Amino acid sequence: MSAGTHQAGSVPPQRSVVPAPPPLPLGGLTSEQRAALSTARDELTRFVMAYQFGMEEMLTKVNILKDEFHYVHDYNPIEHVSSRLKSPEGILTKALRKGCPLRVDAIREQIFDIAGIRITCSFIADTYTIRDMLMAQEDVTVVEVKDYIAEPKGNGYKSLHLIVQVPVYLSDRVERVNVEIQIRTIAMDFWASLEHKIYYKYDGDVPQTLLDELRDAADAANRLDVKMERLHQEVSTLHQEQPATSTDGAQPDGTLESVPAELLRSLFQQIGRETGT
Repeated sequence: MSAGTHQAGSVPPQRSVVPAPPPLPLGGLTSEQRAALSTARDELTRFVMAYQFGMEEMLTKVNILKDEFHYVHDYNPIEHVSSRLKSPEGILTKALRKGCPLRVDAIREQIFDIAGIRITCSFIADTYTIRDMLMAQEDVTVVEVKDYIAEPKGNGYKSLHLIVQVPVYLSDRVERVNVEIQIRTIAMDFWASLEHKIYYKYDGDVPQTLLDELRDAADAANRLDVKMERLHQEVSTLHQEQPATSTDGAQPDGTLESVPAELLRSLFQQIGRETGT
């Protein structure tokens, strides 16, 4: 997931409009051929829209978890969320590369990364926590799980990859849409971004010396992840062993002082609207 990504913060992003297909080359075609092309264009547009809606459903689920951790818990394991939707041209290009027939049903069965979400976490343990929370949701069907953290790729790449299905309720039918989810740490994401830029610059033909350095960098990123997680655990343990006190030395009593100010303002505004005060 590189081109066409957008950030997804605590407020769900505005829905992006699926780009309209280019004008059909209708010159010299019979009326039957024109009708067939028009039908194919409309079918492809609806096909891509279903994936956009499925991606937005999963983004909503992720943002709900992110907001809950932010407001209710002491620690938020989700640092950053981004998403991307393949263009119709990108879908057809990948289908040709995979030898997939250029039919909607075949593309649906063979290409799983049309809609993609990337979740960046602080620590390795967080990636598994978020994975388990998403997989446990009743309306999410897990199609495939690949753990490249436990078993990295040969070049050093690490990440959790999930293919999940979510129901998309359209006006005339329900479609189950595949969404690819990548979950990784900040260090893993930084390494993957650098590796992608290098491969793009060399058009895939990367010198062996750079490949070796990338592998060393992946090992260094892993050592950083392990060390930072250990430090985090030590700090958390110390925090748990020290009883929390208020400024006057008394134990906290669970009053409004412990509630985030942003949440309090939101609640008061809602009460005001409902009571007319």
